[in-house]
Amino acid sequence: MQSLSVDGRVLHVRVEGPSDSETVVAFSNSLGTDFRIWNRLVALLPRGWKVVRYDTAGHGLSDEGPDMGIEDHARDLLAVLDFAGAEKAYVVGLSVGGMIAQALAADHPERVAAVCLSNTAPKIGTQDLWQTRIDGIRNNGLESLADGIMERWFSLDFRSRGSEEVKIWRNMLVRTPAGGYADTCAAIRDADLTAKARTIHAPALCLGGSEDGATPPDLVQACAATIPNGRYVEIEGVGHLPCVEAPEKVAEAIVPFFKEFGA
Repeated sequence: MQSLSVDGRVLHVRVEGPSDSETVVAFSNSLGTDFRIWNRLVALLPRGWKVVRYDTAGHGLSDEGPDMGIEDHARDLLAVLDFAGAEKAYVVGLSVGGMIAQALAADHPERVAAVCLSNTAPKIGTQDLWQTRIDGIRNNGLESLADGIMERWFSLDFRSRGSEEVKIWRNMLVRTPAGGYADTCAAIRDADLTAKARTIHAPALCLGGSEDGATPPDLVQACAATIPNGRYVEIEGVGHLPCVEAPEKVAEAIVPFFKEFGA
């Protein structure tokens, strides 16, 4: 088990693959999950790539970080890259992880070779929406929101076919520390990265899911249009977590994209 300390907080990290690899791929996970969401996708990546994953602050085994904005989370990701010895990385971010990746690419362009922004945007939702969710968590816990979140995370087909597996992902969600989840909701609530996104010069692949109830395809498509070197790819039949529902399709999109830019 690997970890590092950032501002007195412990982050749970996993670094895999050849230590001397020139291709480093770093992953930043979504709200209410930990780095296990990437397991299936990581297994499909070229074996010569070094893979870096971590649990976002307040998620999984990482300490909570109260009052952290998206830029603070991006500094965590920067520290993870330093820990892994990665001068430059190909970064994959999902949902809030995609917002974190945008902030990193804008503020530290020298560290990002290319970026995959999955099911995300420079601004997600409204302040009222996020405040309502924060209040619901604080008053009634994550369990009260879990069924609705599953409907946004996964397509109807996936939920119908994989009811037992959906329960596992639901368990991951409801076992996320309520404080960490609420704090990350607040970071999303307060973030509008539109101006930053316009300054991202790294090649950016924006992935949307046709059945995504959290960040609909048109929102992700607009994200791609905002970034100077952005391009959009839509994955049919999946919801908010395509790396879980269709890891093969995600790999088919990101592997050649990263190779196009030197991986």
